[in-house]
Amino acid sequence: KRHKKHPIFELQRRKITLNDRICYLDNAATSFPKPSAVTREVARCLRDYCGNAGRGSHKMSLFAAQKIYECRELLSSLIGAPSPESIAFVPSCTYGLNLIIKGILRPGDHVILSDMEHNAVWRPIVKLAHDGIITYDVFSALSQPNGSEKELITEIEGKIKRNTRLIICNHQSNICSYSLPIQKIGELCKNYHVLFALDVAQSIGHYNIDMQKMNINFLSAPAHKGLYGVQGAGFVAINSAEILDTLIEGGNGVDSLLPQMSDLSPERYEVGTLPLPAIVGLYEGAKFVKSIGIDAIRDHEHELFRYLRDGLLEIGGSTVHLPEFEGNTLSFNIDNHSAEAVCRALDDANICVRGGFHCTALAHKALKTDNTGTVRVSFGIFNRKSDIDKLLSAVNNFGL
Repeated sequence: KRHKKHPIFELQRRKITLNDRICYLDNAATSFPKPSAVTREVARCLRDYCGNAGRGSHKMSLFAAQKIYECRELLSSLIGAPSPESIAFVPSCTYGLNLIIKGILRPGDHVILSDMEHNAVWRPIVKLAHDGIITYDVFSALSQPNGSEKELITEIEGKIKRNTRLIICNHQSNICSYSLPIQKIGELCKNYHVLFALDVAQSIGHYNIDMQKMNINFLSAPAHKGLYGVQGAGFVAINSAEILDTLIEGGNGVDSLLPQMSDLSPERYEVGTLPLPAIVGLYEGAKFVKSIGIDAIRDHEHELFRYLRDGLLEIGGSTVHLPEFEGNTLSFNIDNHSAEAVCRALDDANICVRGGFHCTALAHKALKTDNTGTVRVSFGIFNRKSDIDKLLSAVNNFGL
């Protein structure tokens, strides 16, 4: 049978040309541009030392392993993880979240998550529940008066059951800058002896994170967003004596004569050849973030948020969602225009933003945008107010 034409594939077959006038405001999807140190080191790796770490004792393999360990050291210090060995590299943040969720949960367990979760958390949990393995409850992050943290914690506490094994949530939403009170949720989990897992896809590199002070047991992060690395790598950090079940099995360079995976961490979770170019890119990106300072990055992005928010609110018919929560991501809509139409108009003006539902069904239902989607604008350290001026001008010029 002939395959049906897929609309996405049809779009991808189009001839796309780029120019140097592009204004990039889609950093929540992936940060761009990359720091020069990242591109230089990735190129140097491919040219000079791209051996296979942990697969031999020759100099090239050992040098690759050394570079990977240096990245573990830097990341563990950046997020307050227990040790470099607590950092396990995975292909993506989504893979890492699946590893955590499916590696922890057992038949009969109960899970609590927020209504602001990305599908990377929502779908694995729904799959386990559909298969009759677990049950779950969802707490409403936005329903409390004035965003009261006390009321929110009380709601979460009320959902804890005798068989609750895991509370999992994101640090910051991927469609707006709403952040959950992570430290207080971590304290609640500790008091009830419940494991706490965190999705930091939108917060790492933008906000300070300390796994031990915040009582975070598991964390998953991407390389290519707030840490300014390249696609193809992410990591899981483990602050727990729990040994996760494996998501996949295979060779990892240790205990090769055993028929089953070793319990040795982090190699237990690092199956197959590690993406060395992406990992050294992550290392340089994390160094770049640390050199500027997370507080300075956050202040810069909040300033851009306020500038865009205030500009949009002056445009008739515009709605900014949760404008009181400042951060690196802003979602808006224009009356009588779909999010996709607005994004197409902005793309015609060489402005890159994202429109639609952003892989976040729960959050759009909570924001009551599940029928319309939103236009998402997301900032990085390389953006300037002039980028916001271009966007605001385009919105006005196209009569949106």
